[in-house]
Amino acid sequence: MKLKKAKKSGYAESATRQFNYMNFLKKLYTEQIGKEVAAEAGITNPLAWPKIVKIVINISLKEAAHDKGVLEKASEQLATIAGQKPTVRLAKKAIANFKLREGDPIGLAVTLRGERMYDFMSKLFTIALPRVRDFHGVPKKSFDGQGNYTMGITEQIVFPEIEYAKIDKIRGLEITFVTNTKDDKIAELLLTKLGLPFEK
Repeated sequence: MKLKKAKKSGYAESATRQFNYMNFLKKLYTEQIGKEVAAEAGITNPLAWPKIVKIVINISLKEAAHDKGVLEKASEQLATIAGQKPTVRLAKKAIANFKLREGDPIGLAVTLRGERMYDFMSKLFTIALPRVRDFHGVPKKSFDGQGNYTMGITEQIVFPEIEYAKIDKIRGLEITFVTNTKDDKIAELLLTKLGLPFEK
């Protein structure tokens, strides 16, 4: 990623500092965390180090099937948070009780990898989660038995990019960390060292 040339050197320096900070977590994993977790897991091959493969962010929008404006607003907010345009999730089958037809939009999803994934993790761990009211850590029980972890955020306003005065509605997010290990304990160790604060 290249920074655009700024007219004022002060702006360029500020942007560079922010860019370096946001990618610090990737550097930390490469130089330290990956080795530590691999050692505790008894893995000697660097190519097999336990790691986060991708992060999937979901927003459920039941009302989107009947209000396209909701889909547009939520999509804009999720793109702002994730730094990437989300895709629309469609209903796989019709549900008469909810007046839902097959193919109706029911949510949004973003899959982050590489630099954007580490950028999002850095922001989530150091800025967003500390802003959650009465936060005491995330539960350890939310692993799926295959080394993947899912957590929920009840309010999108904990992310600094979202301006409370400009949102149409408080919405929650579901965030899934997908790892290359099938062991929940190793995945927990990895996420802990990366900075995800679990309940004690």
